[in-house]
Amino acid sequence: MAGRKQFDVDEALRLAMHVFWRWGWSEASIDRLTEGTGLGRSSLYSTFGDKSTLFQKSLLRYAQSYHPLYEEALTGPHSDPSAVITAYLRVTLNRIADPTVPDGCLLTMSAAQFPALDAAGQATVRTMIDTLRAMLEQALLAAGADENEAAELALCTLATNKSLAVLSRVGFSSDDLETVAATASRVRRSDHGVRPGDG
Repeated sequence: MAGRKQFDVDEALRLAMHVFWRWGWSEASIDRLTEGTGLGRSSLYSTFGDKSTLFQKSLLRYAQSYHPLYEEALTGPHSDPSAVITAYLRVTLNRIADPTVPDGCLLTMSAAQFPALDAAGQATVRTMIDTLRAMLEQALLAAGADENEAAELALCTLATNKSLAVLSRVGFSSDDLETVAATASRVRRSDHGVRPGDG
């Protein structure tokens, strides 16, 4: 049929997502996107629009791929806040260990280049981060943390998640990353609530 795509659009989007994931918005040139997807410029533009639109679609594809894994991990039931943090960071470590995807995290890479993004890209990145933070807070509340504790631990866990992604890109070993995650998962109670630290 005339005009019918001769390639798998979803697979091409997955490959484009990997280009942005590996190189970030600033270095993901059209040449790299065409090389990474195997599409010509005309096919790339006619299918996905301009680079900004393709970036938006790649971010949403990333969220559709990984946010459900975090949701499942956080569903519980969890015995305490430490178990919530452990489950959340395990998803991160599993993704980092996956040899079929680039090192790090597309969302973290995009956040690091936040000033270079257009308004739509900035809004999408912030929404994705805020969504993960809210998911964490709700799971921590369900595991027995009070509102202040849940807010603090969600923020620290999110920061640890991003740190793991950065460390993985510069070659820290899986043992090092496991140590970071395990330490972040240990929380202690004090008169001021739950704090990250030694149990």
